[in-house]
Amino acid sequence: MGLSIRASFFRSVRFAASAALLMNSVPVLSVAHAQIKAPVPTQQGPESVADLAAGLLDAVVNISTSQKVKNDDEAPMPQVPEGSPFQDFFDEFFKGKGGEGGSRQRTVDSLGSGFVIDPSGIIVTNNHVIEGADDIEINFANGSKLKAKLIGTDTKTDLAVLKVEPKKPLTAVPIGDSRQMRIGDWVMAIGNPFGLGGTVTVGIISARGRNINAGPYDNFIQTDAAINKGNSGGPLFNMKGEVIGINTAIISPTGGSIGIGFSVPTELASNVISQLREFGETHRGWLGVRIQPVTGDIAESLKMDTPKGALVAGIIKGGPVDGGEIKTGDVILKFDGRDVVEMRDLPRVVAESPVGKAVDVVIMRDGKEMTVKVTLGRLEDGENLAEAEAAKTPQADEGTDQAEPPAAELPASDVVLGMKLAVLDADSRKTYGISEDVEGVVIAEVQPQSAAAERRIASGDVIVEIGQEAMKTPEDVSARIEELKADGRRNALLMIANKTGELRFVTVRME
Repeated sequence: MGLSIRASFFRSVRFAASAALLMNSVPVLSVAHAQIKAPVPTQQGPESVADLAAGLLDAVVNISTSQKVKNDDEAPMPQVPEGSPFQDFFDEFFKGKGGEGGSRQRTVDSLGSGFVIDPSGIIVTNNHVIEGADDIEINFANGSKLKAKLIGTDTKTDLAVLKVEPKKPLTAVPIGDSRQMRIGDWVMAIGNPFGLGGTVTVGIISARGRNINAGPYDNFIQTDAAINKGNSGGPLFNMKGEVIGINTAIISPTGGSIGIGFSVPTELASNVISQLREFGETHRGWLGVRIQPVTGDIAESLKMDTPKGALVAGIIKGGPVDGGEIKTGDVILKFDGRDVVEMRDLPRVVAESPVGKAVDVVIMRDGKEMTVKVTLGRLEDGENLAEAEAAKTPQADEGTDQAEPPAAELPASDVVLGMKLAVLDADSRKTYGISEDVEGVVIAEVQPQSAAAERRIASGDVIVEIGQEAMKTPEDVSARIEELKADGRRNALLMIANKTGELRFVTVRME
């Protein structure tokens, strides 16, 4: 009886436990059922670029170069006993590398990338990929190889154009307009990283208009698409398959990609490539001015609302505007309809303009905006002119003290802004070696830790203008400073000439 009751009790307990388990499991099963419902379709990252890449890979090439360089190792050729079995080995190994009358050389190989822009065999790459090369070989995606001829290079934008002679038309890619690209747009790079061959990477445009101090026309596209050593000269494509940049440089502490790569935009490269194809060299526009930035202090001194434009610090003799169309002290605000926001904008827009073109230039002179028309010269002619002028400048003999004449006691006025001033006459010209065509007031001494010393003004410099007014005597300088103070100005804008006549603008605190 007890056993029967005990068995019945345990059966009740088991039933209750089973019931409880069943009751508790119902919600769990319901949740599990909800979790395995079909998910709502969502986009997972960008669409595949496989079709796009397939149509472009054949137009991207690997470039291998070789260059013979002098070996600095001047160790003598090993001497072996006559008749030695190693004689032939040493003769072959050291042939042409040393010994009597020989010059020891070695061959250096390098790899890069490029791309075909014309089916007839025109290829674009970086100048640094082929610079100094004795032999250039193009390796195509199908395994074929062709020797390349150099058509032209441009060191300022690091571009080069090559030509091969194919037996049949090559696959070429179109040049797009980089100006249409926006930060965040998808791009694709194809190149030859570390010599691995055609490699595709994808990323976005991280920034535009980057200045990395690589040249005078820096305007790089920055991308996070992986770019490594060997990608130099390869194309950066938009999602239409158009080239919108030429991969040129990376920032990397390790030598590998960290997601900061730079490409020359086609808005800058297209004109250079066309000129190299046509002339074998560049034909850039030239204005013939020396410029400097418009800082906040300079803008205030010129009564400008905001610092912008390029301040003309000098006019090059024999240049396009030597006739007075533009004067020293003018601020160039627009060139041929394009705004000059920063100083570095001007050289780029001028260089992109055709030689001989008449353009409108908006300047600020004496606090007023005006438009002048100038006809551009050729930059390369201007560089030759500058070299010729430099060659005419007398140089002091090496090992003498003639370059810096000893200072002499000059009659000087009272101190103005930390400067002792003197009349620029024959004696002061001789003392400081100042050119005859420099006019103004000579600075005899600059007090340490003064406002003038802060701006690196030195004795022997000449004050040509203050606040766009010419200075003739030390009294002129003192009077002009007092005028500016009375006008509520905090800084004085000085045009300073060095002993050779090279001009620059500086602002000096008057407080």
